[in-house]
Amino acid sequence: MAQKGKLFVVGFGPGDFKHITTRAVEALQESDFIIGYKTYVELIQDLLTDQAIISTGMTEEVSRAQEAVKQAENGKKVAVISSGDAGVYGMAGLVYEVLIEKGWKESTGVEIEIIPGISAINSCASLLGAPVMHDSCTISLSDHLTPWELIAKRVEAAAQADFVIALYNPRSGRRTRQIVETQRILLKYRSPDTPVGLVKSAYRERQEITITNLAEMLNHDIGMLTTVVIGNSSTFLYDNKIITPRGYQRKYTLGSEKQPLKPHQRLKKEAEPWAMDQETGLTQGSYGEAAVGLLTKAPEKKSTSTSYEVALEALSRVSGQSVVKPTTSSFVQQNIESIFELAVSPGVANKQFTPQQMMTLAQVVGEKGTMEYTPNHKIVLKIPTTEPDLITEKLQSVGFLLSPIGDVVTLKACDFCDGEKEEPIPYADELQRVLGGMEMPKELNIGFNGCGMACYSAVMDDIGIVFRRGKFDLFVGAKPVGRTAHPGQPVAEGIEPDRLVELITNIVEEYKQNAHPNERLFKYFKRAKKIQGFQYQDIAPKIHIEPAPCED
Repeated sequence: MAQKGKLFVVGFGPGDFKHITTRAVEALQESDFIIGYKTYVELIQDLLTDQAIISTGMTEEVSRAQEAVKQAENGKKVAVISSGDAGVYGMAGLVYEVLIEKGWKESTGVEIEIIPGISAINSCASLLGAPVMHDSCTISLSDHLTPWELIAKRVEAAAQADFVIALYNPRSGRRTRQIVETQRILLKYRSPDTPVGLVKSAYRERQEITITNLAEMLNHDIGMLTTVVIGNSSTFLYDNKIITPRGYQRKYTLGSEKQPLKPHQRLKKEAEPWAMDQETGLTQGSYGEAAVGLLTKAPEKKSTSTSYEVALEALSRVSGQSVVKPTTSSFVQQNIESIFELAVSPGVANKQFTPQQMMTLAQVVGEKGTMEYTPNHKIVLKIPTTEPDLITEKLQSVGFLLSPIGDVVTLKACDFCDGEKEEPIPYADELQRVLGGMEMPKELNIGFNGCGMACYSAVMDDIGIVFRRGKFDLFVGAKPVGRTAHPGQPVAEGIEPDRLVELITNIVEEYKQNAHPNERLFKYFKRAKKIQGFQYQDIAPKIHIEPAPCED
């Protein structure tokens, strides 16, 4: 029987070894594989020995989760790492999503252990003083996965409710307006003098701490490594520390010699008659004359009424109308919009849009969505919606070919000279049907040219197919961009048409099964040296070129 693997999802805190838990260190040392964002791997490098390391760039969390599950199912012990706590904007949820998609059950599937760490709100608060001593919330300002309109609603609600707020991912190089809009919303409800703490790289080598206020916080450097902690209406500054009181002012005053309530009395239920969910344990007369005669004297016996029911009774007497306690929750489940992303085109062999298709695009995208035309004759749509199925129905009803976007197979075909060169079209259609939209370790483009002119540059795609004299030529492993760009290697000529779809499918399947996360086909071909019997040939010139910072 094959040995079961195990998944550790490890939160290692802010990055300082003093703040990583003993269990986290144990899990890292037990593991065969360490999988994480490359910056995080570097932070824990000194804790590792001979573990295999798979690191990827930012925004590639899904591929990391998929690779972790794959290795665990192969019997390995795998640690997926997150800074802070893995369950707070970390990898824990994604790992569970991948497992659930594969039908995982706790009783029969791979074992999973979530190891908590210190989240940014906690580590940053400790450096600022004591800003999170009362009700608080965390809000990520990144609209990469959440529509900005929804984030703005959450900021507004938190501002109205007087939460202490910790902002994660407040600003990036391309995403700058969200923090400005957040400040505008908060200033509607809070004083410009509200204390604000900016902590960059907490407990790391380049740690920076700035104490400011709500009105002036944008005058300081705020980036992706910054956590912004915003006080509530009672938060104050003392000796460059941000302090939020514990919230007992209604029950005692810290500066008084004589406290209205003794320490052992302060947390009793009787000390909080305003709490709406408890039994008061008091007779009606215990509220004193402050009730202003709204309630008649009750017999001297212990009441079983809650203070909520007492309040309803008082309201009934004031209004002269019966106020009935609701029998169901007054909360209404909202339909939350998500960003629906897809690509549309008139078809594999058709590049001409009809007026009806263009009108339908305008209708489904509306004022909030976006349309982007791409070089491969497709339009990428990003639409905030609660009904993605309705959008796909409308687009398909006018003849659009729909495709997912991301790390999937995309077929890029020429227009076959407006369909006049029709002989290869059925094979392009069949490749789209069999492979189009299939998930890959990295985006995979199949270029298809309908004649030997190859004017659509199929040879510059991951897999290039050129129809010539009734048969197909095949090119594999192009590097389409960068200063070291090159076409695919010509690996076969004169492929019989009835062999094409099976051959391409086998190449794609081999790459999918064996490539590392985020590994483009040309890199896999070079590493594996062979794909479906086709031998890799290192024909690139041996010159040194300094890599550009944005290259893979």
